[in-house]
Amino acid sequence: MKKIFILPLLLSSSAMNGAVFNKQILLATTSELTFYEVLLISALFVMCIILLVVTITLQNFVKVLLKPKEQEDSAYTQAMESRTFWQKFWSLKPLSMEKDMMIEHEFDGISELDNPTPPWFMYLFYSSIVFAVVYLFAFHIVGNGQIMTNEYSEEIAIADKAHELYMKKFANSVNENNVKVLTDAKSLEDGSKIYTQNCVACHGDKGQGIVGPNLTDEFWLHGGSTKDIFHTITEGVPEKGMISWKKSLNPIQVQHVVSYISTLQGTKPANPKEPQGDKYVAK
Repeated sequence: MKKIFILPLLLSSSAMNGAVFNKQILLATTSELTFYEVLLISALFVMCIILLVVTITLQNFVKVLLKPKEQEDSAYTQAMESRTFWQKFWSLKPLSMEKDMMIEHEFDGISELDNPTPPWFMYLFYSSIVFAVVYLFAFHIVGNGQIMTNEYSEEIAIADKAHELYMKKFANSVNENNVKVLTDAKSLEDGSKIYTQNCVACHGDKGQGIVGPNLTDEFWLHGGSTKDIFHTITEGVPEKGMISWKKSLNPIQVQHVVSYISTLQGTKPANPKEPQGDKYVAK
């Protein structure tokens, strides 16, 4: 009889699991739940709680109606009262009552005891439902909460701010006297982005040269060393149309561009501009 009343609770729990699973799928494609979706999940929570209350009430009612006759015996009462604190806490019954707890069916001579679910497990189960309801209202109804998409956006904003502070603090530590070519992927990627945004119009997407000179050959108008290229980008060559980038790019960004330009050497793009300047030989 008890199992019949537990069935609705299990079904409602399955429904809630399905709702949570669908919510996780939904969050993969959208940052917020719609009003009707939140309303549906709320209704499932309420239904789960109602079924839980009804189940507990009916179980207690059935226990009263089907109260075994042995409970009226003084021996049963004495045995129940003689239990220790922990036996009462865990709803354990004395071994002398084991025969009274046998379930009617058996298989190959093996019988099963009708032991109740431990109270600690039920308390944990009830508290998880309460927590789920509070979480739903706190994060999706009353407020937006720290759901994954918002948390990610906030962490990105914090990281960008920290990066900006770092650049302001350490960017000036690089100059044309100590600049070095960087080879790590992150620096080269940053240099490629800066080059694409600012240099492609004059030097071409492959460094082949358009208005400005070819950056892939061995010939340079203003020196081909790392120091020379850094100086040319920073100070510019106004008389030849090369503007100074020191007001637009900090020294670390210029270093990233210089590092990226170094990767263009010897790439031999299609239709390169003719060599200009003097051949640079690394020392």
